[in-house]
Amino acid sequence: MPEGTGTTSNVYDANTLTQAEIYGRVLCDLADADPRIVAVTADMTRSTKIGVFQDKHPERVFNVGIAEQNLIGIAAGMARSGLVPFASTMSAFASMRALEQIRTDVCYQNLNVNIIATHSGVSFGQAGTTHHCTEDIAIMRALANMTLIVPADGYETANAVGACVSWPGPVYIRLPRRFEHVHYANEDYGFEIGKAVTVSEGTDITIVCCGVAVYHAAEAAKLLADRDGLSVRVLNMHTIKPIDEQAIRVAVSETHRILTVEEHNVVGGLGSAVADVIVTGGKGCAFAKIALPDCYLEVGNPKDLYSYYKIDADGIVASVRELLGRELEADEDGDDEV
Repeated sequence: MPEGTGTTSNVYDANTLTQAEIYGRVLCDLADADPRIVAVTADMTRSTKIGVFQDKHPERVFNVGIAEQNLIGIAAGMARSGLVPFASTMSAFASMRALEQIRTDVCYQNLNVNIIATHSGVSFGQAGTTHHCTEDIAIMRALANMTLIVPADGYETANAVGACVSWPGPVYIRLPRRFEHVHYANEDYGFEIGKAVTVSEGTDITIVCCGVAVYHAAEAAKLLADRDGLSVRVLNMHTIKPIDEQAIRVAVSETHRILTVEEHNVVGGLGSAVADVIVTGGKGCAFAKIALPDCYLEVGNPKDLYSYYKIDADGIVASVRELLGRELEADEDGDDEV
């Protein structure tokens, strides 16, 4: 964890706890060291896993009922009074039902309100289309002053929650509902808001990914090395905003091929953010996205949906092979000659 957070990094077992459960435990430790920290919930203490915080600090949990717009307004008022609120609800409710309040009450005033959005993407896939949240990255990217983090696993969730306490302005942290594959061995791998983490080095192609896709991209890189002899760079772009422009531009210059992978709508998410950086960087590359299609999705188990929409390791392997089959211009360094 970042220095000064007061957390004990060896107590979180990402192999047995969901990311939301780790969030609840991290919040307890942070609150022990910082009396400003409070939690606000819209009658979802159990679902968003802050029940452990309520058990330990009942006087610092505020349940506003099923009223997400009120949740954000109250959190904004708490931040204005000097507290550090963590507002917990489902990502669909946070990013859409309470969007006006996030924009006007929180972002406009640039307040340190930390929005912990669970049940993101298709992690509650079996509950149906109304419970999928595949638009929130695009929505939050568009808000001025907003910092947007999509942790890869429980250890990265612990790092992100600890870092956002002292981070200026609002933060949106996107978490799944269910237990996902663990990528990191512990929290000590160099997490920093706004800086991509290099999962593996490579020279043939770069995969830029976030959230649940990080594990699958890392597995795909191993498969491609074993089966195809390919050298695949994998960048965990945990912070979508502010995005690590330097890491993207270096990857373009050194690998000339970029594939983005995310559990989000193909419009406006990580792929769009990376493309924005590429088109302003002055160097060309072969580029492709793996993301959820721009439609209302099938209903089913998240693991099956990852496979169906090709954001698992096998789907990534197939997309890498396809992208490597594209011809690049003779000017391999991609310089803009205009």
